[in-house]
Amino acid sequence: MRGVIKGVLAEELENSIRMKREYEAALKRLPQGCLAEKKIRGHKYFYLVKRIDKKVRYIYKGKISEEEKKKFEEAKVMRAKYRNLLSRVKKQIKFLKGALRGKEAV
Repeated sequence: MRGVIKGVLAEELENSIRMKREYEAALKRLPQGCLAEKKIRGHKYFYLVKRIDKKVRYIYKGKISEEEKKKFEEAKVMRAKYRNLLSRVKKQIKFLKGALRGKEAV
């Protein structure tokens, strides 16, 4: 009976590791940074804010279309979703490895 349970846990561990790789790949596909809007003398200008080598950089984008704004907003929501899912799956992997370990190495 013990072998069946370990088999199920091992299969779940494989699925969790696969999901972790997929979430990381999805995060890499999203555009980096987010938009910041600055109002200067009554005009709106947009900057792409992203981290480059531990420093936050503001890259001037100028006046952008609603389409591009929507794309960055969607990316921001999806990035938060994937980070949350990635955090959960990492905790699950840690738990499964601990459950499978017992007295033998995984």
